[in-house]
Amino acid sequence: MVRAACHIHSDWSYDGKRSLPWLADEFGGRGYRILMITEHDRGFTQARLDEHRKACREASSERILLVPGIEYSDPTNQVHVLVWGKIPFLGEGIGTAEMLARVRASEGVAVFAHPARRDAWTVFDPGWAGFLLGMEIWNRKTDGWSPSPKACELIKSTALLPFVGMDFHDRNQMFPLSMDLDVDGAVNEESVLNALRSKRVRAMAFGRPVAESLNGWRAPALHAAEFFRRKAAAGTRRWRQRSYAK
Repeated sequence: MVRAACHIHSDWSYDGKRSLPWLADEFGGRGYRILMITEHDRGFTQARLDEHRKACREASSERILLVPGIEYSDPTNQVHVLVWGKIPFLGEGIGTAEMLARVRASEGVAVFAHPARRDAWTVFDPGWAGFLLGMEIWNRKTDGWSPSPKACELIKSTALLPFVGMDFHDRNQMFPLSMDLDVDGAVNEESVLNALRSKRVRAMAFGRPVAESLNGWRAPALHAAEFFRRKAAAGTRRWRQRSYAK
């Protein structure tokens, strides 16, 4: 099994802060073997995607592989889907059903991203499930230090695989989440995609199967930690606002 960090943005995304080489060094130093990159569709074109794929190859090494991908958003920017595979750029703000059908036609891999963001879970179409590999039940940027209760409930109505993603834009989204992949042979883009298509993958948190964070004493402990983290963050924001106002 090899460790993959999923839902990673570089400065190729309009809101990403770190370069691909920086990400390779940082995550490689933390024991990750694969980076599942997902740049925002905003501002991308086919030419830019071709350049991005080349940049991912150049930033990869024997220590770490960068797999290029796109995070597609629907016309309302409510539903986001993570997509990997050697497929053409599908466009900005494309409808979810159309996008998923085109990903399937190109043998790509798709994961429903952060259901709790903008209450995307409320518009989830069960018909999408047949085109998706998985669903993020824990997104560090949106959900914080604990899994999303809404996502955990929603995924029960599907046969989708649970995914965990950092939604990394900068250091504050670094968190011990990973997807462990059973890759056959050499670690390259095709072997990683094959492992995903074959569902030889499992979600991990703190080095343990994520299911352990959903049951027993860990679940309430994580939710409590997230509650106090948000309280502290809100207090810090208020303090900064008062300081700026002086």
